[in-house]
Amino acid sequence: MSDTPSPFFTYDDDPDAPGWKRWAFRDPTRFNSFLEPLRVRLEGEVARVQMLPRHEHSNMRDNVHGGALLGFMDVALFAAARAFGVLQAGGAVTLDLSAQFIGGGRIGVALEARIELLRETSRMLFLRGLIVQENTPTIASFTGTLRKSSPPPGFGTVP
Repeated sequence: MSDTPSPFFTYDDDPDAPGWKRWAFRDPTRFNSFLEPLRVRLEGEVARVQMLPRHEHSNMRDNVHGGALLGFMDVALFAAARAFGVLQAGGAVTLDLSAQFIGGGRIGVALEARIELLRETSRMLFLRGLIVQENTPTIASFTGTLRKSSPPPGFGTVP
């Protein structure tokens, strides 16, 4: 995979967290910005993707809302695929995402998706992961399938 800069995302070293990359949408009006900032790190065969849940991610119990967790899982699949070097931004779509909620996530404490690439074919990526928080039992488990597609118009041209 070439490391051509994307017009849609940044994927750069995070100056505030050595060893981590920043994964950010260049357009702050898109859904992804609701979850950002995101950090990504590859450790062996596991991609770690982090977000910091804020009040707007909370439910009535002051835990992370299930919808915010599902959104994070989906975005984390793409960030992980980028970290694994099997996908550039914008070159895939989610075919399925299956989640099992196990416990509540706390607001203000980093959430981490730990994702494994189970298999890559010419058109598909099969991944699985866990959502965890420090000093908390597992919050959720999930699996997802991404279908590689043609990049959207304008891909490969950085403004």
